[in-house]
Amino acid sequence: MRVDLFAVVVAEYDPAIEFFTRVLGFDLVEDSPSLTNDGRQKRWVVVRPPGAETGILLARADGEQQSAAVGNQVAGRVGFFLRVADFDAAYDRMAAAGVDFVTTPRTEPYGRVAVFLDIAGNRWDLLGPA
Repeated sequence: MRVDLFAVVVAEYDPAIEFFTRVLGFDLVEDSPSLTNDGRQKRWVVVRPPGAETGILLARADGEQQSAAVGNQVAGRVGFFLRVADFDAAYDRMAAAGVDFVTTPRTEPYGRVAVFLDIAGNRWDLLGPA
């Protein structure tokens, strides 16, 4: 058993693809036309970190309830965790690309960490070795 995908609700597909692929360095695994349950056009967009098995489905918000969830999928908490082998290199590259870090890097018993916001405004931990 494994987690295959999880969804991140975004305002629009293309800016989200740009953020996850160019800024974070994820791979675009799929970008295919699809339909909603009631037959309207949408896209099936999956990104994932290089070498990872679990992907992120970038789901464009559809309607008021989903639009309200953009950037608040986990009620303002850090809900996503990106582990990297070289924390300083990843932090420097992401900061130079304009990623909004809401905390400065710090060292915890479990490693180096800094909180950043994704394109939608969700909070992520950037994690690296101690």
